Amino acid sequence: MFKQLTSSALACYAAIVAALVSPTTTDALAQGRKALIQARNRMVDTEIVAAGVKNRRVIAAMRKTPRHEFVQFPQRKYAYLDMALPIGHGQTISPPFIVAYMTEQIDPKPTDRILEIGTGSGYQAAVLSGLAGEVYSVEIVEPLGLKAAQTLKRLHCDNVKTKIGDGFEGWPEYAPFDKIIVTCSPERIPRPLVAQLKEGGRMIVPVGERYQQVFYMLTKRDGKLKLEALRPTLFVPMTGQAESYREVMPDPSNPEIRNGNFEEMVSKEKIAAGWHYQRQLEIVEDVESPFGNHYAKFTNSIPGKGCRALQGFPVDGRTVKSLKVKMFVKGKDIRPGYPKNSLPHVMITFYDEKRAMLRTSRIGPWLGTFDWQMEKANIDVPILAREAIIHIGLFGAVGELCFDGIEMTAIRKK
Repeated sequence: MFKQLTSSALACYAAIVAALVSPTTTDALAQGRKALIQARNRMVDTEIVAAGVKNRRVIAAMRKTPRHEFVQFPQRKYAYLDMALPIGHGQTISPPFIVAYMTEQIDPKPTDRILEIGTGSGYQAAVLSGLAGEVYSVEIVEPLGLKAAQTLKRLHCDNVKTKIGDGFEGWPEYAPFDKIIVTCSPERIPRPLVAQLKEGGRMIVPVGERYQQVFYMLTKRDGKLKLEALRPTLFVPMTGQAESYREVMPDPSNPEIRNGNFEEMVSKEKIAAGWHYQRQLEIVEDVESPFGNHYAKFTNSIPGKGCRALQGFPVDGRTVKSLKVKMFVKGKDIRPGYPKNSLPHVMITFYDEKRAMLRTSRIGPWLGTFDWQMEKANIDVPILAREAIIHIGLFGAVGELCFDGIEMTAIRKK
């Protein structure tokens, strides 16, 4: 569901389009394979290594694993962009950075037995395949699980074992596991998974309500769990038994922005709560900020480099006519970046019940240097909309852009 394109992403796009033209000769096939490898390496360099992933084995696995093999054919031209993509049945394949980040956090070893909850397309399992001794992956959506198993077999990921089932229960027959990685979000951590984690083991899981989640790292020492909050994120919800434990149900007739004044933080670091996929974002403490004592500052000097933050929210186009959005913005030396003439703005992208993109609306753009100013806009909501994502940042431009006091109010239909 992440649609922002960076310069590297656009370059990847061009390479992939060229690679996917139907080859008719051996040379064309070889050129296509070469273009895909180049696109994959470019993605790893610009969206994974540059974003802070350091584990050499994880980086090598990301270079080796062919993500285009795990997406639907119409989506293959986007395979090496750092974005989530639909894989059918209301599910998505995670952005490559998220896959690399989660993998690095559990630090897989060649002798590890790893449990994955949420096979999805099979991409995460394939990355783990080259890093661990054994991988066990559970998928609740049968058509997805069967297709993933076929893809993994075709790609000779022979140390990956899959099954169709409710990931809430884990896979007790093969427990205990050295590491557990959960690629869907429960509102609370399933106890069966905790029980199946080996002494000294590590588990990473996105926990929270539908649109507000945080990665947690769990480590088991002397039979006790230590929990550490890492960073905000956004995953599809864990279904099955996990649904019966949900207590917080977002109201799609009353969408709102969380932490629009950037006062709330996650973990010991100054990571803004509520906003996921943060790139080149600094939380500035300033008593003269428009709201509270903090504001968000994006700074970018490399045209096209990722510089953004996102937040998802529910919105029902059958009951909500439009969204009234207001915010304070401040800019310094903002200039067009890459692609040509790109300027910063705020985007709201709407999705239907199957998570297919419907429309993107924009507020802005902004250019040059200016002090704090209020921006207002009314954004029409498509009738088929069921959820949306707001994107803030420089979007390929260079300079400095600050946000504070972002608010959103639903205008309901009469």
